[in-house]
Amino acid sequence: MNWDGSCSSEDFLAEWVHATRDRDFVPHGGESSRQAGGRLHAFVAALPARLTPVGAVTHGGVTTDLLRNLLSDQELPACLLEDGIPPCAVTMIEDLNVVSIAATGHLAGLA
Repeated sequence: MNWDGSCSSEDFLAEWVHATRDRDFVPHGGESSRQAGGRLHAFVAALPARLTPVGAVTHGGVTTDLLRNLLSDQELPACLLEDGIPPCAVTMIEDLNVVSIAATGHLAGLA
């Protein structure tokens, strides 16, 4: 979900909360959480086996949607659904197995 100004911020936030609670809810002009996670899942699954890592940059919300597809909500860090993924955080997935979630150690000392 992206706020494009076509609705009030209050309406957008209400849809955001609804979409977080109901993963099959399709917000105005968007995809459901499950659909967005499925789209990123398909991308990751289609990557060829490589000897070197592949990096992909996404919006933290889509990363969260993928994690919710791969894991149960109970397996996610407690703050993830409430606060989201921090900017520039790195989530590592290997063969569709979650290796790390929202790591920010590489940002230490930057600012």
